[in-house]
Amino acid sequence: MLKEQNIAAFTEGFPFPACTVNAEGKVTGVSPRISEVFIYDSIEDTDIFILTGIRYKDLLSLDERETPMIINRNEKYFRIAAGPVSEGDEGQLCVYFIDVTQQEIYRRKYDGEKTCLAIVNVDNFNELLNSNSEEKRSGLTSDIDKTIRQFFARNAASVTKIKGEQYLVVLESQYCDKMIETKFPLLDSIREIESESDFPVTISIGLGRGGKNLTQTEQLAIEALDLALGRGGDQVVLKSPEKREYYGGKAQAVEKGNKGKARIVAHALIRLMDQASKVIVMGHANPDMDSFGSAIGVYRFAMQRGKEAHLVLNYYNETLTEIVNQAVSSELYDFIKTEKALALVNEKTLLVIVDTHRPSYVESPELLEKAKELGSDIAIIDHHRRAEDAIQGAALPYMESYASSASELIAEMLQYVTDKKNPITKFEAEAMLAGITVDTNSFAVKTGVRTFEAAAWLRRAGADTATVKRFFQMNSQAFMLRAKCVANARFLSDGAIAISVLEGKHVDAQILDSQAADELLDVRGVRASFVVGTTSKGRTVVSARSLGQINVQVIMEAMGGGGHLTTAGAQSDLPPDETVDRILEVLLEKGHITPADMGIEETMEEREIADAAKEEEAVIARGGESFIKMDAEQVEETLAEIQNEAGRENLIRKAAESAEAEEEK
Repeated sequence: MLKEQNIAAFTEGFPFPACTVNAEGKVTGVSPRISEVFIYDSIEDTDIFILTGIRYKDLLSLDERETPMIINRNEKYFRIAAGPVSEGDEGQLCVYFIDVTQQEIYRRKYDGEKTCLAIVNVDNFNELLNSNSEEKRSGLTSDIDKTIRQFFARNAASVTKIKGEQYLVVLESQYCDKMIETKFPLLDSIREIESESDFPVTISIGLGRGGKNLTQTEQLAIEALDLALGRGGDQVVLKSPEKREYYGGKAQAVEKGNKGKARIVAHALIRLMDQASKVIVMGHANPDMDSFGSAIGVYRFAMQRGKEAHLVLNYYNETLTEIVNQAVSSELYDFIKTEKALALVNEKTLLVIVDTHRPSYVESPELLEKAKELGSDIAIIDHHRRAEDAIQGAALPYMESYASSASELIAEMLQYVTDKKNPITKFEAEAMLAGITVDTNSFAVKTGVRTFEAAAWLRRAGADTATVKRFFQMNSQAFMLRAKCVANARFLSDGAIAISVLEGKHVDAQILDSQAADELLDVRGVRASFVVGTTSKGRTVVSARSLGQINVQVIMEAMGGGGHLTTAGAQSDLPPDETVDRILEVLLEKGHITPADMGIEETMEEREIADAAKEEEAVIARGGESFIKMDAEQVEETLAEIQNEAGRENLIRKAAESAEAEEEK
């Protein structure tokens, strides 16, 4: 290892800024031109992470990075390079600061001037016009148009109206970044426009950026808009070749008044069935009443067309025992497992997936993959908001996030293919009504006029509400377990959020979670509830519910799940206690709770750390230094790595002296 005098000699002759760093991350020597990077009189014995925001271990792996590491210091940009001081001495590193200010300025200018394309869509435009008087319509459309144009004009964008409810916007990437920083306030401005409708005025924006050319950027914008509309509207989806980002999504999806689409989809499904040799139906894994009820409805569809049909059901929980036993005893339905389904599927098979559109959630992912490989037709009927990993290439994708349930969608479609000669059975009507009941929490949430119309049609078809209620009965042990879960709930944010854990492992954990979460919403003041449980297979499941003020979908998406604004869920490999911690972290990030709600009490040491960080930021600001901003967790981690606290104090003191001297000049 080089001695101190040798280190000084090593750095003395460098014609550019450089410093040596030991294995502890401390600066041991500097070149004469280091002042071009840092304004301090001396930085020796200071942690390199405090100076650059780069950890020692990251310096060792700079060569493995695909993009160079660049820092902004002293109003200049420097590319960081590092290597051992001498062969065989991997502890001592020499860190080089290569001035790339001009290149970086040109690069940032080039990137900032790249073209982005946005497609703005006024949600539910026809329903909006039809629900307003003639006098109000012209003023309403004018207000929407004016608000959109003024917002983008402030961002130097070109706006072209391509049809009644859509606009094409061309803007530079730098202005796109500004809109991202402000979280797209246009969404709120549009929502504040007054109308005579019983739902708010909202827009959806698909924003494409980073394409190789304008054609690819336009395609990204189209795909982003489809995703925004599929997720219920009132949001911005930004899509680039590398990632997708979501903003907004505060409003509930608006029910469509016209049933024309349901009729069109029903006839499209008939054509697909008529062309197929057989029909295989499946819902999602761990099926609930809606998944099972909608699958039974599709099975009836196939029977009406005289087609051979099969329903994939590998496993079901105790909650479905009553309804499944009744279906089996009727001998009308052929229940099969994945093994038999894989043997039956061929290129002429129609695979119908209900109550999910995500490949990882289906009852049999292997069946889905084989159907794709064979080129079989696939139809999807779902009511969940569109997810990023949606099944691609479906011949008939019917996803309506406004609907209460998949059973509601199927019930609407069945009305166009059944008649007195070919009615649905009493059991089928009850199965679909049970599906609607469970997803609406007994018609308490996410219900519209069409929900009740579908329920009324099922009632006329013979559904008995008493029988439906019997489907939901549970044993006394499960009832007591759910009651205990509700009683042990923890209330946060002045009682606005409830969170609880279902004790032990249970076959019906997913069902019990959802029921407990629904019950917690009955507590006065609660706006959202989260219940965590563990299945008999050791899988952690989460059910989230809200009354609409809090979007539980985005919270569950952060957990790898999804759903609706008011009803969502997720599955996790983490144990329940860690899953609860993760939910709390997401709630904290979204601003729904405070650190105090998480039980975080600031110790004297943490307070001193925070005060030191504030002092350091103030000193740096006065000295003209541009330090990387760190949150509390990063500051704490940084301090844990600094073994010599005196070095930190020395850095702050000397920076302060330098700043004061600069001010005197």
